[in-house]
Amino acid sequence: MKKIIKETNRKAWTSIATLALGWMASSWSHAQSAAEPYPNRPVKVMVGYGPGGTGDLTVRLVAQKLVEKTGQPFVIDNRPSAGGIVASQVAQQAPADGYTLNFIAAGNFAMTPSLFKSLPFDPVKDFEMVSLIGTLGFALAVDNKSSITDTRGLIADAKANPGKLFIGTISVGSAQFLAAEVFRSMAGIEATIVPYKTSADVVRALRAGDVQAIFETIAPVIPHTKAGTMRVLGVTEAQRFPSLPNVPTIAESGLPNYEIAGWNGIAVPARTPREVIAKLSTEINAAVAQHDIRQKFLDLGVIARGNTPEQMTALLKKDIAWWRDVIEKAKIAKQ
Repeated sequence: MKKIIKETNRKAWTSIATLALGWMASSWSHAQSAAEPYPNRPVKVMVGYGPGGTGDLTVRLVAQKLVEKTGQPFVIDNRPSAGGIVASQVAQQAPADGYTLNFIAAGNFAMTPSLFKSLPFDPVKDFEMVSLIGTLGFALAVDNKSSITDTRGLIADAKANPGKLFIGTISVGSAQFLAAEVFRSMAGIEATIVPYKTSADVVRALRAGDVQAIFETIAPVIPHTKAGTMRVLGVTEAQRFPSLPNVPTIAESGLPNYEIAGWNGIAVPARTPREVIAKLSTEINAAVAQHDIRQKFLDLGVIARGNTPEQMTALLKKDIAWWRDVIEKAKIAKQ
């Protein structure tokens, strides 16, 4: 009996010692990791939109500044999908260590909770906000061969020919898609909104005559207006855009009280260490404050702006509530 007890005690102490050594090794590993500067290896940036669009181009500009500052690669991973959901889901499921960032926009984070019946993640609970990188409006444009010359004329034509207006935007759940939905509702017209995968696809559809109007970010539109192949009827924000001073807002050119503004930013999975979030926020704010970035953003139709994680969280919560009200008033059906 004593032999059995001694053997049992020996095994118990062996197990305790093993657990203690394991805990010490784990603690040492965490201590080493905490002591190492962030980042010390490549960082992935999930983007829920296709390459070449305004969101993709702006986040690439910021990523390049982060590469220059940290010496580590910031790798863009494009996963275009309705509402940018796929990219955000990948980011949400990644380890909360700062090595997977999520490029977010008003469309895929503030609007989707009210536009989709269900989401595989909660934008507020499953993510920590890092920083804003820019704000932007959108252009309502037609092909230059169109007889329509202003917003008022587009609405009048749509009412005279119900169901014949096709409006192109990028994916369902994007700010452009919602801009078109709100426009259709406020104007009281029968129109079909056609979502495409990328901005390039939207522009091609307009030029090919597959759609008669588009809501798109300003950058892909400006070259066509300069070339005389596209006409911008109005911009969605409350003020005219600096690069298009002669283009009126939609509100002043035919649809009073219409205003849609978007923003882009960076988020990380919930429970990411606060010191990592703070460093990312500091570096991103420094990047968007640089003159060359501000000018390049302006060329893309974006006003470069940063903020704190707390301010970004407050902006997201405010816009989720605002878009919920807009979508309900516009009677936009959930997808």
